[in-house]
Amino acid sequence: MNELDQYDFDLPRERIAQHPLATRSDSRLMLVNRATGQIDHSHVRDLPHWLRAGDALVLNNSRVIPAKLVGYRTQTRGRWQGLFLRADPGTGAWEVLTKTRGTLQPGETIMVQDRSGRDSMMLRCVARTDTGHLIVQPESMDQWSEISRDPFTLLEQFGRIPLPPYIRDGQMVDADLTDYQTVYAKATGSIAAPTAGLHFTESLLRSISKREVQISAVTLHVGIGTFRPIASEQLADHKMHSEWGSLDAATCDSLLECRKQGGRIVAVGTTTVRVLESAVVHGGGTLTPWTGETDIFIRPGHRFGGIDALLTNFHLPRSSLLVLVSALAGRELIMRAYHEAIAEEYRFFSYGDAMLIY
Repeated sequence: MNELDQYDFDLPRERIAQHPLATRSDSRLMLVNRATGQIDHSHVRDLPHWLRAGDALVLNNSRVIPAKLVGYRTQTRGRWQGLFLRADPGTGAWEVLTKTRGTLQPGETIMVQDRSGRDSMMLRCVARTDTGHLIVQPESMDQWSEISRDPFTLLEQFGRIPLPPYIRDGQMVDADLTDYQTVYAKATGSIAAPTAGLHFTESLLRSISKREVQISAVTLHVGIGTFRPIASEQLADHKMHSEWGSLDAATCDSLLECRKQGGRIVAVGTTTVRVLESAVVHGGGTLTPWTGETDIFIRPGHRFGGIDALLTNFHLPRSSLLVLVSALAGRELIMRAYHEAIAEEYRFFSYGDAMLIY
């Protein structure tokens, strides 16, 4: 039996949100009670009502970088697209996931165009990795001008937000520069948004604080693996992608104190879950300060030690994120909730609505 088939569902295309709501917190909020199996309906703006004094709300403060690059091969004028993955701090060379016709050769150059379509920067091909990614060296367009050595400065100038393909076929508009970013984004490094956090406004965060709910932050830089589906039929055969995360000592201490006082740790988004559960694994079963790369794959049978509740968006069928929320609430309850969300015309995926599993 194909185990992955148990995490499949049919989603009408019109249920995939293409734009966020004008006010982020107006998104609908499905309430899923793990103990009773009851499903209720509310709005994200009412989240303070569903949190308790003494709870801790944990956010992922990673900031999305405009990692998508668009341009053309200077030799053939053929269109080119790339996705910045990382930079070598020593050489300044970039590792880029590429999409183009033909094979780029060492020494060949690419002209990157900015968001207005103007020629802006050269990339000189250096080599290819074993995984087929391209190693390129940024260069100025002429010998008279200089170019920054900081990759994030260049991406902010010339890059585009790498929207997932189910949003307008990946084509960004100017509004995405702010829409596809949480209001509390701070630590630069993600190539995709921690989307559960997109529902929050400054006003909503203030309202939550007034309820005597502790608001804390961790960091997990979302990587290219977030777009990759599970390819194996059995979950145990799936190799999870690796992402960098961090839970500092002060935040860890405050979360442990929250638990000690009877409060709940409420994670905002599956990326926050990955940090907290990785910290538990690192601590041998106890929430412990942690920084590093994690390839944790949370699936049914996982014993959660870092969270008590989860605010999350509705995820793609057959995805590792759908498996994660099923591990928390049980597959049958989650699939029932998803079918009810479709019937009630909830909006799905990154710009869509949310659920609170508690």
